[in-house]
Amino acid sequence: MKVTVLVGGVGGARFLSGVRALLGPTPFPPAVSGTEPSGEHEITAVVNVGDDAWMHGVRICPDLDTCMYTLGGGIDPERSWGRADESWHAKEELAAYGADPDWFGLGDRDLATHLIRTQMLDAGYRLSDVTAALCRRWQPGVRLLPATDERHETHVVVAAPDGRDGERVAIHFQEWWVRHRAQIPTFGFAQVGSDDTAPAPGVAEAIAEADVVLLAPSNPVVSIGAIVSVPGVRSALRTTAAPVVGISPVIDNRPLRGMADECLSVIGVESSAEAIAAHYGARSGNGILDGWLIADGDSAHVEGIAIGSAPLLMTDPQTTAAMVRDACALVGVDTPRIAYEHSAGDA
Repeated sequence: MKVTVLVGGVGGARFLSGVRALLGPTPFPPAVSGTEPSGEHEITAVVNVGDDAWMHGVRICPDLDTCMYTLGGGIDPERSWGRADESWHAKEELAAYGADPDWFGLGDRDLATHLIRTQMLDAGYRLSDVTAALCRRWQPGVRLLPATDERHETHVVVAAPDGRDGERVAIHFQEWWVRHRAQIPTFGFAQVGSDDTAPAPGVAEAIAEADVVLLAPSNPVVSIGAIVSVPGVRSALRTTAAPVVGISPVIDNRPLRGMADECLSVIGVESSAEAIAAHYGARSGNGILDGWLIADGDSAHVEGIAIGSAPLLMTDPQTTAAMVRDACALVGVDTPRIAYEHSAGDA
């Protein structure tokens, strides 16, 4: 069975833990020698890179790293991002020098990952190759692919900070999210990057060859939306023979974490299971969904989309695995019984 999942950061990583608990690990990177056993099933995660940024001379990929650390057992369990047992000496020294940006925290262990990534990118390696190399240490049990190897950053259109009447400027998503906590007048989102942006190697194929494609309960605008905005990804979702099922990121019309409601309000979409499904749209029309799994107690009706309900709290990988089974069953895809537990990376 081949399962392809579009994911963002924290919620996407937890969802992947459930997919892995259901299907078992996918060796990633694959064995060079060919002597290591392959997994019975194949899980590919297409990961958002819209949050990526250059800061202090290093390339930071928050969602890729959150998935890698979570699945590899290195995530900070309290923050759900960054490294466990982190220290902050480099951040403190940067602040002492007055280095900008001073609102973004780089932990010492996390900084090592960014340094290796930056060195490899500077040497000419693609982001997808760098990700595979980093995963040799973490062994996530899921094939992690950036949505694109190119720069495809999410920027946010906001009111000019100096109060100039009616003027708008664009700032990086990280500044809007981390520094301003999304609490400034906001007018829209835009992807900034290369004119030659295309899906990273393997992304279009993973969508085309899947038995089912799942949209994790990640932010519909700046996570899933940013992935779908990569030229070629939306058409791959529209044309794959596999059913495409999304999992609602809201329970009782509220996101469990993050600020998905703030992002949705900017684009004029209500924070409800039905409104988000309508925003994605049905594949029978011009959208990308065949099925939509919502939380028990919520309601939704969108023509052309099969709606199902299940408990959506991702309390542990086995509970999340049951959610994955329900999502697949909604479109008639059979999955194995939940029987796998990954001791290193469960979160």
